[in-house]
Amino acid sequence: MRSSVLLLLVGISLSFAGKHSLKYIYTSVSGDKNFASTGLVDDVQFMYFDINTKKASPKTEWVKQNEESDYWGFQTRSLKEQHQWILSTIWTESAGEHTYQITYGCEWNDETGKTNVFRQYGYDGEDFLFMDMKRDKWISPMRQGFSLHKRCDNETIRFNYWKNYLEMDCIDTLKKLLKLGKSSLEKTVSPQVSLLQTNSSSPVLCHVTHFYPSDITITWMRNGQELYKDVKVGKLLPNEDGTFQKTVILQTEPEEWRKNEFSCVVEHQSKTFRKTLTEKEIRTNNETAAPVDVTVVVVPVVTLSLLLIISVIVYLVYQRKLKSGYVPAKPSPSGSESSSHSSIVA
Repeated sequence: MRSSVLLLLVGISLSFAGKHSLKYIYTSVSGDKNFASTGLVDDVQFMYFDINTKKASPKTEWVKQNEESDYWGFQTRSLKEQHQWILSTIWTESAGEHTYQITYGCEWNDETGKTNVFRQYGYDGEDFLFMDMKRDKWISPMRQGFSLHKRCDNETIRFNYWKNYLEMDCIDTLKKLLKLGKSSLEKTVSPQVSLLQTNSSSPVLCHVTHFYPSDITITWMRNGQELYKDVKVGKLLPNEDGTFQKTVILQTEPEEWRKNEFSCVVEHQSKTFRKTLTEKEIRTNNETAAPVDVTVVVVPVVTLSLLLIISVIVYLVYQRKLKSGYVPAKPSPSGSESSSHSSIVA
């Protein structure tokens, strides 16, 4: 693994303690043969590649300033080969338009030392194949995965390769990235909370945006009690400035929330917010006094999943279901996981 890509900064402790993650996502669409890849550290995008530009590139200054001269060329060649493997292996066996996704990476808690690793494959938004680290085997919950499942089970070297990479090299790379991006990744930005409605009879959205880091809890309360029924939680989505947004929808009749006290409680490491649902607090499409930022769009929950996929393919790349490392993968003996060493490929 080309670990020299990242400069090891000695003597810097992490002041932003807790759980950290390194995640890599490949997304390919069969209909237009689109392919994109993204790398995320603590949900912040630090690298990107798509087959249209045919070039891997850094997305943060702290990565760009600490790269090897040939690093992005190496990334580009590796990802082009991965795209070719998907075209020749996955799409030759699939008719119609489908979405195929590889997600892999690792998590590390710098307080407890606990780690977690994963590598999984998605097909049209459903689990296709994933590594069971405890039982040291591949699992396929879908019929479409059975053929690849059998092949992978017969290739022990492939499983061992990925397990070693994820449990060792991925964790090491995550720690190095955290040190490189310390000043940016440890920032805290308080969320902006708004109650939104398209019209007077529509569901009420508790829209929380422009917060960082991404960990957040959003709860609807009724007369001081947490609500589970008639509440739909949207996906975490990225903003262009590196912050995040999330929406939780309350589906209740106006007469109901006017007779009771409903409130949206937002818990973030920067602050805890409480917005009580009243006519005065709600912003609607007809409101003219305080226009809503274009990033604060009232979107039904059914659309949020689609937006997440699009943001992964276009903006992040999936954006789950759920990756090439800072080095997309530890190079195989031939230098590429999609080379003639097919036992290291999936």
